[in-house]
Amino acid sequence: MATPHGKLYLIPVTLGDVEPLDVMPASIQRVVELVDHYIVENEKTARRSIKSLLPEKEQSILEFSLINKFTEPSEIPSFLQPCLEGKPMGLMSEAGVPGVADPGADVVAIAHQKGIQVIPLVGPSSILMAIMASGLNGQNFAFNGYLPIDNKDRKRRILELEQRSKQEQQAQLFIETPYRNNKMLEVLCNNLHPETMLCVACDITLPTEFILTQPISQWKHNKEDLHKRPAIFMIQQQDLRF
Repeated sequence: MATPHGKLYLIPVTLGDVEPLDVMPASIQRVVELVDHYIVENEKTARRSIKSLLPEKEQSILEFSLINKFTEPSEIPSFLQPCLEGKPMGLMSEAGVPGVADPGADVVAIAHQKGIQVIPLVGPSSILMAIMASGLNGQNFAFNGYLPIDNKDRKRRILELEQRSKQEQQAQLFIETPYRNNKMLEVLCNNLHPETMLCVACDITLPTEFILTQPISQWKHNKEDLHKRPAIFMIQQQDLRF
């Protein structure tokens, strides 16, 4: 008789330096106690996350496979071998939840192909928490990742997203490298329509959390410093409802 497959747990981590159980349920600890095989982006930060969740967990027994920009796609199926041998595995992102704006989605796709049960666990998602708090259209939104670096291409992309947000009443979300956040805000203020709504959500779940939605015309007078603070930007040109 074939050995039943182990389950692949999608294990969330915090979005910054906060107590894990302040933002995640205690059930995460029970899963971490069960799992010794992990697929992660960075072993050092993964070990730190596991230790913060379950300090008594023996670190020497943990095994890690790395999925990042250096990983060959052909390697990924072999990462799930412990599951095929009946052992539970954990997939962890660098921050937030696996598989969302995260290379772990490739692992999950292969797990489905191999008949491995995938179990998502509750935890902080900066994308969902930002849209929750934005007041923009939570029933129709799109996450666009990073915008182009070239100034002309970036401006063109921003205007395309603004137009789409108006035509489809769809909130448009994107991110920037944290040290370029202030420049991003400046570019948005200089190129978007004054009545277009912009939400900036940064340091989500942290003591320094800042979330604000207002028209571009008002953002031009806002002096909030976003430098090196993980942030999500959301725009939507919409009819005024109030």
